[in-house]
Amino acid sequence: MRANHQLLAAAVTAAILLPFAVSAQTPGAGAQTAAATGDARNGRQRYLDYKCYACHGYSGQNGPGTRLVPTRMNMAGFLAYVRNPRQMPPYAANAVPNRDLADIWTYLQTLPRSPAAKDIPLLNQILNEK
Repeated sequence: MRANHQLLAAAVTAAILLPFAVSAQTPGAGAQTAAATGDARNGRQRYLDYKCYACHGYSGQNGPGTRLVPTRMNMAGFLAYVRNPRQMPPYAANAVPNRDLADIWTYLQTLPRSPAAKDIPLLNQILNEK
């Protein structure tokens, strides 16, 4: 029964998000995005207002919560993640509106990725010594 409710919730979420659908950031694409529909500036403010940084860090990748940078989710996936998460409290639409989530998702696309260990000279030296 619970699986049916989750499937229904995912279908409704996808239908609601159709206007916000955007492509997920592809690996290696840096901070560039294709056709982002949210407002990154507002998204930054909402990220702070909703205290997302408390778990995901100010860079979206250095807190105790799931790494959000690089984002491997498209907007629909991000909304589903926030509305029906596995490892964080769910945020209902009356608490965090879809428009704010679209802005937060767009803001996350602007955050730089951490460099690979091989691209950090000291770490690269350590890796090559082994």
